[in-house]
Amino acid sequence: MKFLSYALLLALAFPGFVHAEHVAQVQSPDGRIQVQLDLNGEGRLAYRVLRDGKPVINDSRLGFIFRNGRQLMRNLQLEKQATRSQDDTWEQPWGERRFVRDHYNELRASFVEKDMDHRQFDMVFRVFDDGVGFRYDVPKQPKLQEAQIVEELTEFSIARPATAWWIPALEWNREEYLYHRTPLAEVGIAQTPLTLRTDDGLHISLHEAALVDYAGMNLLHGENGVLRAALTPGSPTPVVRSTPFVTPWRTITLSDNAGGLVESNLILNLNEPNTLGDVSWFTPAKYMGVWWSMHLDQQSWATGPKHAATTANTKRVMAFAASNGFRGVLVEGWNPGWDGDWFANGWGFDYTRPTADFDLQGLAKYGAAKGVHLIGHHETGCAVSHYERQLDAAFALDQRNGIDVVKTGYVCDAGQIERQDVVDGPVLREWHEGQWMSNHHLRVVQQAAKYHVAIDAHEPIKDTGLRRTYPNWVSREGARGMEYNAWGNPPNPPEHEVTLVFTRMLAGPMDYTPGVLSLTGRHGQEIQSTLARQLALYVGIYSPIQMAADLPEHYLQHPDAFQFIKDVAVDWDESHVLAGEVGQFVAVARKQRGAPVWFLGAMNDRTPRTLALKLDFLDAGKRYRAEIYRDGDGADWKGDARFRFVRETKTVTSKQALSLWLAAGGGAAVRLSPLPE
Repeated sequence: MKFLSYALLLALAFPGFVHAEHVAQVQSPDGRIQVQLDLNGEGRLAYRVLRDGKPVINDSRLGFIFRNGRQLMRNLQLEKQATRSQDDTWEQPWGERRFVRDHYNELRASFVEKDMDHRQFDMVFRVFDDGVGFRYDVPKQPKLQEAQIVEELTEFSIARPATAWWIPALEWNREEYLYHRTPLAEVGIAQTPLTLRTDDGLHISLHEAALVDYAGMNLLHGENGVLRAALTPGSPTPVVRSTPFVTPWRTITLSDNAGGLVESNLILNLNEPNTLGDVSWFTPAKYMGVWWSMHLDQQSWATGPKHAATTANTKRVMAFAASNGFRGVLVEGWNPGWDGDWFANGWGFDYTRPTADFDLQGLAKYGAAKGVHLIGHHETGCAVSHYERQLDAAFALDQRNGIDVVKTGYVCDAGQIERQDVVDGPVLREWHEGQWMSNHHLRVVQQAAKYHVAIDAHEPIKDTGLRRTYPNWVSREGARGMEYNAWGNPPNPPEHEVTLVFTRMLAGPMDYTPGVLSLTGRHGQEIQSTLARQLALYVGIYSPIQMAADLPEHYLQHPDAFQFIKDVAVDWDESHVLAGEVGQFVAVARKQRGAPVWFLGAMNDRTPRTLALKLDFLDAGKRYRAEIYRDGDGADWKGDARFRFVRETKTVTSKQALSLWLAAGGGAAVRLSPLPE
């Protein structure tokens, strides 16, 4: 009966493959996940994924449609196959954890057309205990010297009914949307990572790894649970590659619980090792900025009486940062180009000189004497070719002034990136996640590395784990961040950050710019968060650079809460999800890199709840001082109740559980440090 049930399921999902024999297969090291490849009577290729013998991905097509040649999808035969295994451990220079195990079994299956052209490609599958990565490897060949790819025919045929958390693709506002929670059948065209929870509790994340010289992949919903790859558009077609080439890895992360998706290293492991060598010149750190006041409309990016990026104002913030232990100060609006209508009109930006009221060299020297570094800012207004022509001079200027982190920006509507291949030539329009921008971001990261500068990209291309290969690509935005709480309509709701942890954050670090203790945006708009939740963001939303985003004067009004922001680490030896459900709540514990201190952050949706969190990650036999920053009695995400807050201490051990009450829209943050024996 089990065989009959599976056969019927295949017949409904992909009838052409029911009677095919497996031409190749591979399983995970623990044997729980199995990948099977089949060819049907027409020579069409498909793969399927099973876990514990049950289908997760039903038969799903593979292949290409080309602009400059006929499709590559049928009349195929298996030419050869080989398997290999790997099990090693590598060290991150910075990250959520110091050591990463890379353990998989790999299948390489070579397919060739049976007709006169005999075009060929390999499918490479790597199967880990927590999921699958696969990609196309297309060799150099006479009948396929250049591939103009219109469609990649990759499918993910989800075998079980599921709920999806997703944001739309190819819309004007890039990745900056609130997440939909819908049945899988109601997904439209979605960005990745896309998170699924099947009705029987399996958690699935679909994404990609190592997006290099290729268009970003979106997912288009079809019939019967099928999600099809939809490549981001480009000129003249989504992807143009000369052979040989490989595609990015298409990834399927699997876990029995939501936390397992977060703890997976699958995306990082599918990227190439560090190509930069020693990157000790990058220091994970917290920073402040000349930033939030502009989002509050108190000051401006443009020069004039409201200009924020003045020498005097920057000195004031740098002095506050130095006295409170912050390494960096971000300054936006420091350079010419901000006056007038700069949005999507970045041809006037100059990254090689400051405005007349901003003494760059003087401020760099002032900061150096206090142990504070300026953080640079390169907003392009999407005039990307114009920016590229200044890259070398801009990063050289940064290096001379001790600026070792630069925030880049690409503010314009999606599809409006301005590309000009020749000076005074025609301007073409590209997408933020197209092939051309994939290459642009790597040009920026590589050029920055020559000058020992790290990159924090805003309005970026999606994160696909390239921080392993280029460890100076330290963070990026790529979601609705804190600025929406200043002026967004609506601001980010309580569900937003506890959804990000299990969706966007599966891709990599995010510069969310947390820590707004005033809990108030522009014109009195309420931020839908308690005070304690703002502290929990520093642990829950990972980034090796973390901003204390609020104004200095607001931190002085909340000294107890501000203490946690001063104390919290940004670089970690270990990270664990203690509890969590997508869009509802999450609790994360992280051990400070090189120190015996742990930090815990818990965040909640708008339903009050109590979490009993086991502390068995602590060293056995030791007592710890738990400094707890939590919601006070009656705290809530609305009105004055947002500020109800308690700071207290307890002594705990690894044998105990810590009970934390989380208000609606609330949270808790804890610092756990060992007590002397």
